[in-house]
Amino acid sequence: MDPIAAADATNVMAPQADALPARRQRVMLLGATGTIGQATLQALLARGHEVVCLVRPHPNAQAAADPGPAALAERFQGAEVRFGAVTDPVSLARDGFRGERFDVLVSCLASRTGTPRDAWAVDHQAHLHALAAAQQAGVRHMVLLSAICVQKPLLAFQHAKLAFERALIGSGLGYSIVRPTAFFKSLSGQVERVRRGRPFLVFGHGRLTACLPISDADLGAFIARCVDDPACHQRVLPIGGPGPAITPLAQAERLCALLGQPLRVRHVPVGLLDAIVAVLAVLGRWFPRLADKAELARIGRYYATESMLVWDPETGRYDADATPRTGQDTLWDHYAALARGATPPDRGDHAVF
Repeated sequence: MDPIAAADATNVMAPQADALPARRQRVMLLGATGTIGQATLQALLARGHEVVCLVRPHPNAQAAADPGPAALAERFQGAEVRFGAVTDPVSLARDGFRGERFDVLVSCLASRTGTPRDAWAVDHQAHLHALAAAQQAGVRHMVLLSAICVQKPLLAFQHAKLAFERALIGSGLGYSIVRPTAFFKSLSGQVERVRRGRPFLVFGHGRLTACLPISDADLGAFIARCVDDPACHQRVLPIGGPGPAITPLAQAERLCALLGQPLRVRHVPVGLLDAIVAVLAVLGRWFPRLADKAELARIGRYYATESMLVWDPETGRYDADATPRTGQDTLWDHYAALARGATPPDRGDHAVF
């Protein structure tokens, strides 16, 4: 039996016990500069763990929001910050683990774009390097942030994530593989558009998909719990936020109401995305940069047409009731904060809108 399928078969509900751990553990955290990584760090520290964060040695030239060393050290008070390259096995061992002992490896690391080269370099190969280094450091358990969309893998980054999930399960190391549903930040791209009185864009009739959005804080708390909660060990863990499943049309209705705008919705045919993908794919045969854009368009189409819920292969449908929930933060609370003027989150390199 496929190891992923075998692990999935154990998932009936998300573990809810949230007692503080009986033992302080030494944790290596990758991906700590991202919003989920930062939330996970705070949750790990709140649970009393000793945390070392391995981050890039210099700001990424293409990401102006990336902080420098001094800012990182200040932001991550309570943790030790080390600088190295997670894609380089030599740097991982020399600059990250440094020949020291660790109990747990937690990775919130993910490729920035999801394009094939980026995905296989980060979502797969960098994690293989980290796994090998962790085993050398005596790590007994790894908590991996994956994605619920790997249930129906059609894209390069999904195949890369699945390939590492299988490697982790087969490594002999203890594991918790966390597959969250949609993030608040990925559903926030149209706030300013609606604020300016423009229509909210939905694909098809607006009910093609549904999700159980989860906040960074709630997801970070869940990941931190996986470090020391035995109910989370040796499991693949789909997880969503509280409340009922939400469709794009429901998002439009609530956002317009919160911003004091009349409901305006523009229905975009999915066929338009198909046409964009087809044109870019043809052009990408001669122009590599357009091949990457074609993959980004495929990613956009996937999220426009597939629900971020547990997939039931027997019925061939997504099942909101079978999707575990955790936390207290709701998307409506997040929208209300944005309506009051909170700073919108950075949505990354492959936002649909």
